[in-house]
Amino acid sequence: MSTSGLKAIAPVPTAADFLDIVLSKTQRKTPTVIHKNFKISRIRNFYMRKVKFCQDMFDEKLGAILTEFPVLDDLHPFLSSLMNVLYDKNHYKLALGQLRTARHLIDQVAKDYCRLLKFGDSLYRCKQLKRAALGRMATIMKRQKDPLAYLEQVRQHISRLPAIDPNTRTLLVCGYPNVGKSSFINKVTRADVDVQPYAFTTKSLFVGHLDYKYLRWQVIDTPGILDHPLEEMNTIEMQSITAMAHLKSAILYFMDLSEQCGYTVEAQCKLFHSIKPLFANKPTVLVINKIDVMKIDDLHPDNRALVEEIINMEGVTCVQVSCFTEEGVMELKNKACDALLAHRVDVKMKGSKINSVANRIHVAVPKPRDDVARTPFIPDAVKNKRKFTQDDPERPRLLRDEELENGGAGVFNINLKKDYILANPEWKFDIVPEIMDGRNVADFIDPEIADKLEALEREEERLEAEGFYDSEGEMFDSDDEREAAEMEEREFHKGTSQLSKKATKNAARLPRTAGLRTITELTAELTRAGYDPSRIEERAKMLAKIQGSKRRREDVSEGDDVDMDSADGASEDEAMEVDGAHKSAKRAKTTSGRVTTKRVPASDRQMTGLKNEQQLTKARELHKFAQRPRNAMAKAGEADRVIKTKLPKHLFAGKRKGGKTDRR
Repeated sequence: MSTSGLKAIAPVPTAADFLDIVLSKTQRKTPTVIHKNFKISRIRNFYMRKVKFCQDMFDEKLGAILTEFPVLDDLHPFLSSLMNVLYDKNHYKLALGQLRTARHLIDQVAKDYCRLLKFGDSLYRCKQLKRAALGRMATIMKRQKDPLAYLEQVRQHISRLPAIDPNTRTLLVCGYPNVGKSSFINKVTRADVDVQPYAFTTKSLFVGHLDYKYLRWQVIDTPGILDHPLEEMNTIEMQSITAMAHLKSAILYFMDLSEQCGYTVEAQCKLFHSIKPLFANKPTVLVINKIDVMKIDDLHPDNRALVEEIINMEGVTCVQVSCFTEEGVMELKNKACDALLAHRVDVKMKGSKINSVANRIHVAVPKPRDDVARTPFIPDAVKNKRKFTQDDPERPRLLRDEELENGGAGVFNINLKKDYILANPEWKFDIVPEIMDGRNVADFIDPEIADKLEALEREEERLEAEGFYDSEGEMFDSDDEREAAEMEEREFHKGTSQLSKKATKNAARLPRTAGLRTITELTAELTRAGYDPSRIEERAKMLAKIQGSKRRREDVSEGDDVDMDSADGASEDEAMEVDGAHKSAKRAKTTSGRVTTKRVPASDRQMTGLKNEQQLTKARELHKFAQRPRNAMAKAGEADRVIKTKLPKHLFAGKRKGGKTDRR
């Protein structure tokens, strides 16, 4: 997590503003109309809703603050130490802890007063309990004035911190004040750090970025450090110490041999030795700055010995630069970046990851089984194969050559069919190349299909010439169908002569069975056609008996006077006619004025799954009872989310007073 992640924190309001926000929102977002004549349960719910809403708003606002501010234990050690240096870890944790306690206390107050409101017996008592609850919440919140003010100051300062990523490649510039650290950063990055000819110009960490070997690097300018014990260092110096201690970076220690910075060479060397433990396991570059004024060769022998002692230390590289003339600046940048890259690779090679990978790798080295030399074998055909040359006329033709000959890219289209592998190469360019059982799909088409089609067309032309298609009437499959249609037409015109032709155009037609014939007529026609009708006659007699007995039972149950003997003695032909007429009467429609028999369902669907009428009555009562709450809210059912209530009447009736009139 970088310090840029700390910036997304909403402003923290003061205690007074906090109260105004919460109480105003409670007033706006909850109902406002109550009357002493309302049911006591409604009055209680009215005030309990106010208390709970207020508690929810406090909980939401305080929760947002506690969530957005970072937990120091969850941060990177550098960021955690930096916040400790800048804001004091104890004060920070105490402020957040007080807000957490305040949230808990407000929750308890709301819970206690909601419990009391359940027993409120009048509008006055409920209102007083609500006032007491909101008052106690406000008192608790007023006590948080100092923590809120402190956290707002922390938030403002965090937003001004530089965006330092502790895990990226970093160059850390350190040294005494006024030795040229900020000047170097301004030369190699686009950071615009203030440079002045006096000490402690830089009071906080500054970050610049540069690109080297296609990688993004961050260069951190630290405030100057004085050589005194850690306990005596101020906040400005402690920022530098924190960065050096926690950031995995290359250390650039700047020295000014001309002593224009106000500190002797001996003091600068002592400071290097005192903060050397912070450089452990980090590539270190000793930067001799301002060589345009004083070079290392021009130093007094004593001071030169002190500097050379540092240069000769293990892991220290010396570079001489002048930020004024820009001599050696790019060389310093390149050396520092290369040193850090090499160090990061070494750390990865020495780490546990490389060992876990190396343990899995096994390089097989074959051992010779005898003294026979087995040289690599390359076939002569491969050795003698001619190399491909563009100018050779006998070289194999490429698809690229075909493309150039046939219009080039965008015009030439590759013929994919020539690569098909089929049993017969002639099939490759067939129109329909799908193969089944060694044959083309086109092979299964009737070869005489064209002749058959031509013969059919000639027959159609002959029928048309003879006037077969001149009639505009309907075509029927058989004479029976034609007779049935004519009879249906006559019946239809009797009842619906007054209807227009357009209205009757799509009227339903009666089925063919409406024009029934006797079994005698049917057997006569079948015999004439050369069929044996004996089985049909037997089946008709059996069906006539079954239908006759069924009809007699129905007629007896309906109270009709039926002569059983005459019915039994009737011929099968008559029985079939009577049965057909009976069915026709049942199918008749009331629209034409004829009598119709209404079909009664076999069972009552409302009684499905129920034992008797009492259970049905009980189920209907339970359904009505379950619907009551939704009826009270004017909802059709459980899935109905429509709230039909509009704005209260007093908001859009009469003269409006000053203030907000829209509550939703």
